[in-house]
Amino acid sequence: MKTTFNPPSVRQPFGAYNHGLLVPPGASLLVTSGQLGIGLDDAIPADVTAQAELCFKAIGAILDEAKMTYADVIRIFGFVTRREDFQAYMAVRDRFTLDPKPVSTLIIVGGFTRAEFLVEVEVTAAKVF
Repeated sequence: MKTTFNPPSVRQPFGAYNHGLLVPPGASLLVTSGQLGIGLDDAIPADVTAQAELCFKAIGAILDEAKMTYADVIRIFGFVTRREDFQAYMAVRDRFTLDPKPVSTLIIVGGFTRAEFLVEVEVTAAKVF
């Protein structure tokens, strides 16, 4: 359904993502808000791996409610507050994403609304029903 684009004239992706994905006509789009690493009990883990897992689990629940899965994710925006956390974030991202890998952007930010938040993730998904 989705066609990937990684042209030979562009440096190949640094990780498990594609430079471009083409979604067929008629696909339904789902766009999520940024999800933070906070549990239902308002607990915020101290490390980026645990926070990223909570972000991706929340996104999984949103996808499920929309009758979609991680196979339908076409774009991920990740935001981390510390450059040294990007490898841990990407390891979690790579565990949740499926082939074809979505396009992905990771940005280092100065912070979020609360200092204890280390990561925020939002996705766009597309599916032909």
